[in-house]
Amino acid sequence: MSYRVRPMSAQDGESIALWRYPGPWAVYDGTEPVRADEGFFAVVDDEDGGLVGFACLGLEARVPGLGEVAGVLDVGVGMRPDLTGQGRGREFAAAVLEHARGAAAEASANRFRAVVQEWNRRSLRLLERLGFTEVARHVVPEQGVTYVVLSRPTGVRRG
Repeated sequence: MSYRVRPMSAQDGESIALWRYPGPWAVYDGTEPVRADEGFFAVVDDEDGGLVGFACLGLEARVPGLGEVAGVLDVGVGMRPDLTGQGRGREFAAAVLEHARGAAAEASANRFRAVVQEWNRRSLRLLERLGFTEVARHVVPEQGVTYVVLSRPTGVRRG
């Protein structure tokens, strides 16, 4: 399994809005098409070019009430529902982080930050395996949700 990140097309965004996740993961269901001009990118299978997920950077990767931090690039991802839970997450997220390194260098960011709902053990384990560590908890009262805030170095060296 090999993935690459490319610009989001309108068709990609419309497809993502139709994704439906099972059980508690339904909180990740799309409602509106996502767009490239909102900081979204398509993640595709390197072999056939098929859409397997998305990445978002910056503002779109933040949850309500979580402010911007100097030197930090927020990163978010979503994988197509029928592909989750099959051991693809590490390669998928690694492709996104590799792409995000370029944006981090442009933004003079030396850390990535990601947020995951605290019940989502699968995503938390994945981020920990990718070198992220918990740095805070963030509660969004209007959603009734607590997020785990995780961070790791970008790997971008600055002179």
